[in-house]
Formats: sequence, structure tokens, C-alpha cells
Amino acid sequence: MFGSKQKKIVSLEHAAGGLQAQVNQLNGYLQQIGGLDYLQVRQEIDRMRAELAGLQQTHAGERQAHQNALAAERRAQDEALALQRQGFEQGLAQQRAELASAQAMLVPFSDELLFQDAGVFRYHHPLENAEAYKRELDRVQDAMKQMIRDKTAVTGSTNFTFNKSSREGAKMVADWCKLMLRSYNAEAENSLRVMKAGSVDAAKKRLLRAAEAIEKLGKMLSIQINDRYEALRMRELELTADYLQKKQEEKENERSERERLREEAKAQAEFRRELEKLEKERKHLENVRRALLAKGDVAAAEELQSELDKVVSGIEGVHQREANIRAGYVYVISNLGAFGPKMVKIGMTRRLHPEERVLELGDASVPFRYDTHILHYSADAVSLETKLHQALSDRRVNRVNMRREFFYATPEDVRELLKTHSGQMLEYVLEPEAAEYRQSLTS
Repeated sequence: MFGSKQKKIVSLEHAAGGLQAQVNQLNGYLQQIGGLDYLQVRQEIDRMRAELAGLQQTHAGERQAHQNALAAERRAQDEALALQRQGFEQGLAQQRAELASAQAMLVPFSDELLFQDAGVFRYHHPLENAEAYKRELDRVQDAMKQMIRDKTAVTGSTNFTFNKSSREGAKMVADWCKLMLRSYNAEAENSLRVMKAGSVDAAKKRLLRAAEAIEKLGKMLSIQINDRYEALRMRELELTADYLQKKQEEKENERSERERLREEAKAQAEFRRELEKLEKERKHLENVRRALLAKGDVAAAEELQSELDKVVSGIEGVHQREANIRAGYVYVISNLGAFGPKMVKIGMTRRLHPEERVLELGDASVPFRYDTHILHYSADAVSLETKLHQALSDRRVNRVNMRREFFYATPEDVRELLKTHSGQMLEYVLEPEAAEYRQSLTS
């Protein structure tokens, strides 16, 4: 009995110890909070909770502000990139437009050059000669001068006021009109100074752009180039291009005619020298024949008669050649050192000794003398030369000037063509000697 009580006492003592520990712990808490009572503790807890809520709210606000700032910065960067991209795209679009404009200008210019390369010039206003173009140009320029005198070349606003003054407004419009017209005429004159036959379309486009720029700059004053004045300027460009081309053609024709006359004069001189020589020989043979007959040597006289007949025949042949201005020699020559192995010149001469003409061609204009490949006599050498040129037209070296008789061909090519034409081939040499050129290579 006492034992069970003793255990109970021990158990109670342990419980009491545990309670005492709890009391000590609570006393410690009380000491930490300064020994506040329950109400004060609750108030402190509420304060701390409110402070915590405030801190959380402040942190949330700062976080939100930071997120907003980041979002704003991203939007600003996106907008800047978008503007930059838009600028790049606008610049690219402008460059593409300028490229398209340049290509549009180049196309007609290239077309004109293509036609010229083929030996074709398309006249805008076909007239008989350069003098006719000059007269038409003078007429157009007189019409432009009259429009400038009449102050109708450029038009502007008639009701513009400046400083509330119609008079000052009219003076400003007149001054601007004069300035814009001067700018337009400067562009036109510059185009005329650098004008070439194949550049007329490009010049017209530049002048058109100048008129559009003037209209844009003078929009506030309603300033623009008069349509009739602009049409006269365009016609002036076309006529100038035509005039330059016709003038060049006439110069080339004159040069060719002078060359033909010089060649004809040399041929006539050869005919005269040959006739003089043959006539002298004929007289000599006739005198000898008469002397032989006087001696009674009929056999010797008859033998001499055959020689005399040959001389007389030669005289008749020279007279026939002199009378027939189409008869002559077609020659095919090359210049290996100057032009290479696959280029020949095909020409024609009426001279009795065509090799002299070939020697003249190898003058100071080329570094080496020409080599003769073919000499072909024809009663109609003029037509034969023309037919050979036509047959080789796609191989012309100079496709603009038809009087330049050089072709990308070989002597064999020309010989094959000559087989279909009548005449006598007096000489044919396949390989050029090119002595001066070959010696120059080894020296």
C-alpha cells in the first residue's frame, strides 16, 4: 500500500517538475516582452502583424514598380527598334525606287546604244541634212525666246499676297518664277552641252524631273513650267541629237568622198602613165616595123606585128578600165601585229597596181605593214565588195560606221565566198608573212 503511494508521490513530483519548467519558460517569455500583461501582448502582436503587412505591402509596391519600369523599358526599346526598322525599310524602299528610276533611265539609253552598235540611229525628226536640222533648231529656239520675252515660259499664282500687299506678292511670284526658269534652263543647257546621239532619252528624263522639282518647290506660289515651253525644250533636245548624228554622218561621208576622189585621181594618174608608156612603145614598134618593111624584111615585120598587136590590145584594155569605173581589184589584207590572226580588211581599188594601195594603207596609222592574202579582179568590183561586206555583216568589227571595212574572218572564209562570184583570183596566200611583226618579237 505504501509502495503504491510512494510511486504516486514520485509521479506527482515529476508532473510538478514539468509544470515548474513550463512556468519557468513562460516567465522567460514574460521577461522578453517586458512583463506585459495579456492585453498588451495582444496589442504588440497586432502591431507587429500590421507592421509586417505594411512591409509586405511596401515590398509588393516596390516589386510592382520595378516590374512596371522593366515593362516600360522593354516597350521603349521595342518602339525604338520599330522606329529604326521603319527607318531602314523606308531607306531601303527609297533606294529601291532610285534604283528602279535609274534602271528606267538606263533602258532607253541602252536601247539606243544597242541600235547604234547595230549601225542604226533612229532619228526623232528625219530631215534632209544637218543644215535643215540647224534651221529647225533656230526656229524652236526663237519660239522659246519669244515665250521668255512674253513671260509665259513659267506660270505662277496671280492672287498671292505678301505682308498683306498684292503688289509685293506679285513681285515675289515674279522673282521666284525667274529663279525657277533660270534653274530649269540651266539643266536644259547642261544636257545640251553633254548631248550625244544615244543619250537623248536620259536627258529628257532629267529635264522632266527638273520640271517636277520646280513644281514641287513652287507649290505655295503655284509655280510650274509652261507645257508648251517644256515641249519646245524637249524638241530642242531631240533635234540636237539628230543634228549631231547627221553632222557626224555628213563628215564621214565627206571623208569617204575625199578618199574616193583621191583614190580615183591616183587610178587616173596610173592609167595616164600606163597609156603614155604603151603609146610610146607602140610608136617605137611601128617605126621599127616600117623600117623593116623598107628593107624588105617582111618576115621580121610580121613577127614584130604580133608584139604590136599586144601593145594595141593593152592600150584598148587600159581605155576600157578607165571608162569602166566599176572595174577593179577586191583585196583581202590582214595585219597580224595590229589586229591579231582572225581579222581581215576587205576593200576595193581601181588602180592598175593594187599593191601600191595596200602599201599606202600600211602607213603611220598602224604599227606594221599589211599582208595581202587575196587579189581578185572583177569587171564589177564595186558590187563584189558590197556583196562580201553584206555576207560578213554579222562579223563586222565596227557596227556603227559601215565604212570601216574590218571583219572577224579569215582569208579562207572570204575565199569560200568568192567561189560563188565571177572574176579572176590573181593571188591567194593563206598565212601572213608579217615580217616586221615577227622580227619585232625576236629583236
